[in-house]
Amino acid sequence: MRFWFSCSLLCASLVFESSAIAESIDIAFGSCSHQDKPQPIWQSVVAEKPDMFIFLGDNIYGDSSDMGVLAAKYAKLNAIHGFQEIRSNTQVVATWDDHDYGEDDAGAEFSAKAESRELMLEFWGEPKDSPRWTQEGGIYTSYLLGETYKVQVILLDTRWNRTPLMSVSGVIDYAQRLAQDRGPYLINHDVNAKLLGEAQWLWLEGELKKDVDARVIATSIQLLPEFSGWESWANFPLERQRMLSLLDKYQAEPVVFISGDVHWAEFSSIEPEGSEEDRTWPLIELTSSGLTEEWKAVSPNVHRVGEAYPIANYGNIEFETDDLKSSLSLSIKGVEGEVLIEQRFDFPIP
Repeated sequence: MRFWFSCSLLCASLVFESSAIAESIDIAFGSCSHQDKPQPIWQSVVAEKPDMFIFLGDNIYGDSSDMGVLAAKYAKLNAIHGFQEIRSNTQVVATWDDHDYGEDDAGAEFSAKAESRELMLEFWGEPKDSPRWTQEGGIYTSYLLGETYKVQVILLDTRWNRTPLMSVSGVIDYAQRLAQDRGPYLINHDVNAKLLGEAQWLWLEGELKKDVDARVIATSIQLLPEFSGWESWANFPLERQRMLSLLDKYQAEPVVFISGDVHWAEFSSIEPEGSEEDRTWPLIELTSSGLTEEWKAVSPNVHRVGEAYPIANYGNIEFETDDLKSSLSLSIKGVEGEVLIEQRFDFPIP
């Protein structure tokens, strides 16, 4: 990671002073939308007029290997007026998490994943010539936004190849975890444990070599927080380190991770080492969850900056550029569009 940025993580109030904005790219995102619940949040999302909305997973709560059941729940989501509005007014893209994949916390072992992929891609209107229908390793893909300032959006698949989770044994052990606001899962140190799968890793490395001005990497489960006992990259530390090592090798532009799943919103950061003069781009992650779902027992996160918000929310990323520099604004907003979390970074255009 080789370039310097001009503000600290607490610079949300920094005024961006430069010439007229040449280009602006607005990306909204969210996760965890239960098709049987009211979804008033869409009014605020639609009002943002984003260039893209990213569904990060748990886009329905399907929880079935019966494709008829999943199809009926997709139909319920599609009947919601606000959902129809966002699909009609912006580019909508999606990856999945466990509940729309088909089974709670499932991975490679899910028996109906091929049928679920076909149903999912059909629902989201994936072009018939897209490699997502048949490629090895799942539904990962990428998009490019912007005319002169290029933002790459990468959607990962954290389900298709993921090794089954390991859990604590016994009611007492699980109760102790819950008392700590942690889940039942264990860290898997096996060198053969997988999260993305080799085909997806090779594809991702190719994507990171592409010449763009900034990247947004969408992962349905959290990357930066340390072990919580719930689903996250921390359950697979070798896979997590592989991701960080890829960034160390290839990153020459701003990168922000976005995630969902946990039913609360938070901003996480791991600041770079070195002196102020040598500082490079930090590891940053904005988690938005859920559009309807809330979980009050927020797990510990040593990388959290500020507060976590266990209320319905959506995320927003805005890139602004002129002839001198660029800015990246990150925010989490509530049902009425109120700002809950806000961070801003300024950096020179290479």
